Amino acid sequence: ESDTASEISFQFNKHKKTPSVGSHSSDMASVSSVSGSVLSVYSGDFGSVDAQGTVEFALDYDEKNREFQVHVSQCKDLAVVDEKKGRSDPYVKTYLLPDKARMGKRKTSVKKRTVNPVYNEVLRYKIEKMVLLIQKLNLSVWHNDPLGRNSFLGEIEVDLASWDWSNRKLNWYPLKPRSLSAINGVDHRGVMNLSIKYVPPGSLGPRNPPSGEVHIWVKDVKDLLQLRPSGVDSFVKCYVLPDTSKKSYQKTRVIKRDINPVFNHTIVYDGFHTEDLKDACVELTVWDHEKLTNHFLGGIRLGLGTGLSYGISVDWMDSTQEEVAFWQEMMSATNEWIEGLLPLRSL
Repeated sequence: ESDTASEISFQFNKHKKTPSVGSHSSDMASVSSVSGSVLSVYSGDFGSVDAQGTVEFALDYDEKNREFQVHVSQCKDLAVVDEKKGRSDPYVKTYLLPDKARMGKRKTSVKKRTVNPVYNEVLRYKIEKMVLLIQKLNLSVWHNDPLGRNSFLGEIEVDLASWDWSNRKLNWYPLKPRSLSAINGVDHRGVMNLSIKYVPPGSLGPRNPPSGEVHIWVKDVKDLLQLRPSGVDSFVKCYVLPDTSKKSYQKTRVIKRDINPVFNHTIVYDGFHTEDLKDACVELTVWDHEKLTNHFLGGIRLGLGTGLSYGISVDWMDSTQEEVAFWQEMMSATNEWIEGLLPLRSL
C-alpha cells in the first residue's frame, strides 16, 4: 500500500530526553525560526486602538536586478497608543501574501514619540516578476512596545496582479482595520491526508512486537501554497519530539511541480512504551525543496497538547483540538489504522 517503508528504532529515556528539550538540532532550529516569522504577521495587540491615518508609499520593480521595491515615505495622523504619555513609536512592516513563510517580513526603523513618522526607506524583495504577480502586498503599521506586545495601527493590502507598474510616484493611502483575506492567508496552508496506528508491545503474540510501535502513513496533501507558477516541489519531514536527532528524523521523497502531492509513505517508530504516548509528539512538516534552502509550507503536531513533556514545559506540545482528538483515538483503538484529514498550520 505504500511505496516507501522506513523503520526507526526510537528508545525513550526520560533522563536523556530532559536536556534535548532545550537543544534542537540545526534542522529543527530552522523550523522554529521560520515559524516565528510566519506567526508574527499577526502577533500583537489588535484591540487597544482603532486604525486611523494614512501612509505614503510607492512600488517599483527593478527588472535588471529582479527586485521588488517598496518605497515607504511617511505616515500621518496615526492612532495614539499610550494616551497617558500621548505617544506612539511606529514602524512599517510588509509581507508578500500568501507566501510569508518563504519571503519573510521586511520592516522599517522605529520612529519614537510621533504619530507623523517620516521613514524614506526602501524595503526590497529578490523575486521573479512572474512570481510577484501572483502575490498580494500586505503593508501594516505597528507601535513598537519594549516588552514585545506591539500594537496594530492599520494596514493596506495591494493586489500586485492588477497594480499599475507605470505608476512609480509616491501616493497616500488610508490605513484600514485588519483584513479578512490576510487572516485567511495565514490560516489556510492545505490539508494533509494520513493514517496512524499504535501497536502495543506483545499485542501480536509473545514478545511481538518487543516494544511499542507508532506507524505513520502519509498519504497525500491537498491545496499547498503555490510559490511558483509551476507549483511547488514538496516533501514531508517527520520527527517524534522531544527527540530532534538524526535518529528521529525521517522524510518522504520530493514530489515536483504539484500543489496536490501524493506521497504514500509509511514510517514506523519503535521503542515506545504506552505511557510515552502522553509525553511524545509526532511533528509532520511540509517543505518546498530548492537547491539552496527549503521553505516551510505548513505542518501538524500530533499529541495531547498539554504543553508538557515528561514534566517539562515545552512550546511544541501545542496540538489543536483536531490533532489531539486524532492522537487520542489512536491511543484508545490500538492496532487499528486511524484515518484523518488535518489542516496544515504555522507551528
